[in-house]
Amino acid sequence: MRKLVCKLGTGIGFTLLSSAALAAQEDALDTIWRMGVYVFLLFVVAVVVGVYFMRSRDKRRAPLDRIFEDRRAIQIHSVGPDTSVIECVRTMAGKKIGALIILEGGKLVGIFTERDALNKVLAAGLDPVTTKISAVMTRDPYCVPPTTTIGEAMEVVTQKRFRHLPVVEDGKVIAVISSGDLTHWLVKDQMVGDVQELVELAARS
Repeated sequence: MRKLVCKLGTGIGFTLLSSAALAAQEDALDTIWRMGVYVFLLFVVAVVVGVYFMRSRDKRRAPLDRIFEDRRAIQIHSVGPDTSVIECVRTMAGKKIGALIILEGGKLVGIFTERDALNKVLAAGLDPVTTKISAVMTRDPYCVPPTTTIGEAMEVVTQKRFRHLPVVEDGKVIAVISSGDLTHWLVKDQMVGDVQELVELAARS
């Protein structure tokens, strides 16, 4: 009887030990699997970040022409120097734009922005009805040719704190690029491309 009890106890002990060992093995496998998943996710993140910066660097080297490849679709919003401030503000509000260029005889002589309206008109207490735009515009604005790269244009608007940059070719304004246009073009289609690459990467894994 004593031998039977010992054998039974030994059997139960081995069973419990085997169950504990099996559970420990499953926990170890689960931990290894999770670590593998984390490593894979970190790898994917590293790939995405690398691809993003490489694409961003390449896109910064593109000329401004790339932003407005179809020049026929570009609208140049301009007024003459004798236009009143109130007319300019109404035009900007109606067109939902942040700046107007001032042309005289087809030549660029100035630019009027929302910042000018605030600082040079409202803050100065001028009457927008009687004040001519020539009195408050930014004269001889900084311009760049269409061959300027996106990166160079970004440096200009950042260092000089411009929000709008006229693009001039052969003495004629062909576009007005805003800092928002530059940023939007740099990130455009970036996320879509990254997601597609992730899908392809997962399929190969």
